Amino acid sequence: MSLPTSGSHPSLRKKIVIAVTAGLLLAAVFLFYPHAKPIPVVLYKVERGVVEASVSNTRAGTVNACRRAKMSPSAGGQIAKLQVKKGERVKEGQVLLELWDNDLHAQEVLAQEQLKVALSRVQEICTLADAAQRDAVRSRELRDKGFISVQQLDRAMTEASAKQSACTSANGDVEQSRSRIKVARAGLERMVLRAPFDGIVADISGELGEYATPSPPGILTIPAIDLIDDSCMYVSAPIDEVDASKLKVGQISRITLDAIKGRTFSGKVRRIAPYVLDLEKQARTVEVEVEFDKLAEKDDLLVGYSADVEIIHDTRQQVLRIPTQALLEGGRVLRYGDKGVLEEREITTGLSNWEYVEVAGGLSEGDRIVLSLDRNGVKAGVSVQPEAAKPAAP
Repeated sequence: MSLPTSGSHPSLRKKIVIAVTAGLLLAAVFLFYPHAKPIPVVLYKVERGVVEASVSNTRAGTVNACRRAKMSPSAGGQIAKLQVKKGERVKEGQVLLELWDNDLHAQEVLAQEQLKVALSRVQEICTLADAAQRDAVRSRELRDKGFISVQQLDRAMTEASAKQSACTSANGDVEQSRSRIKVARAGLERMVLRAPFDGIVADISGELGEYATPSPPGILTIPAIDLIDDSCMYVSAPIDEVDASKLKVGQISRITLDAIKGRTFSGKVRRIAPYVLDLEKQARTVEVEVEFDKLAEKDDLLVGYSADVEIIHDTRQQVLRIPTQALLEGGRVLRYGDKGVLEEREITTGLSNWEYVEVAGGLSEGDRIVLSLDRNGVKAGVSVQPEAAKPAAP
């Protein structure tokens, strides 16, 4: 029997070489590219809790004082005394500033002296009037007995009446003198600027010897003293017009300040503007005022701070909820199913906010869903492995 020559059956040898090469490639793939491992994911266990619906400001709000007075004396004059300094706390009625008023003091002294003279004249004239009245009574008795004539009685009665009128006129002079004193004191009071409430002096624009000018109607001038009542503060913030119908006075609010990181203040809505602001190149908004609750001295808030408000307009207690970050577009979530394979679930949602979403249907209490949706390969049908939660930072 003869062996095949080197040139016989070339297709057979080619097939053998291809088969051996394919086997080596498969072996290499098996050795160097083993089966894919489950993807580590962060899971959240569906539970019951509180879900709130809220609205927030569209632009940064501003911290304002409930009472702030930018004051000037009601009369113009040279500043003679500055009784306070910037940053000083004052009480209601305390004198802040005094203008030069020596001329008015002199007028008050003059009016008081005039009052003394008028009182002396009253005493003199009214004493004479009483004596004339007594003489008139005696004259009437004498006329009744026939000792004097009718003419004498008439003169006595006329003199008594005249002196009584002089007494009345003198009493009028006394009242005029007292009124002059009141006018002088009113003028002096206009030269003194007093605190209308307890507060802190924010700014003083005048100096000793300078001329203070009151603000005429319709003309704005720099106030002499800016006084702030920092015991009561509120945030004025714009809310989008589409959310205006959800707002009511008294609703609970949360306030955050850029200047105080990591802290939230509680507050309540105290005022909702009855109109919509229509500013050029800006969305239409409604101005809302949210008042702080029980501020302490250590809070040390400053008027003018920028602030954000979150107004709670609806609350649901003990409802199924999931973190907002676990919700996919279209109301879908990835549920951790049997054997560690993810399955897609469409859920029905209720109230929602930036933190939680109410689950009205599609999930049960105790189900686990994926939070780490941003990891590569996380989708329905893949095998995953729960990742241990990291300890919270101290």
